Amino acid sequence: MLSHVTLEHAEDGWFVVECPALPGCVSQGADEKEALENIKKAITAGLWAEERKAVAALSNQQALSPLVVEV
Repeated sequence: MLSHVTLEHAEDGWFVVECPALPGCVSQGADEKEALENIKKAITAGLWAEERKAVAALSNQQALSPLVVEV
């Protein structure tokens, strides 16, 4: 899976990286490499949280049979 991110060098010296597809998914690092590694973890956590919300919503809809697909 690929995600688009923005990378900005902040005034305080840190690199700030954000994933616009996941509102609020922001991370930082002391250098570009660290910032990009950190945003990967943040994206994974954000997607996991969205998946948990979706599963909870599906469990309330007994007429539907949820399926799982690998991406």
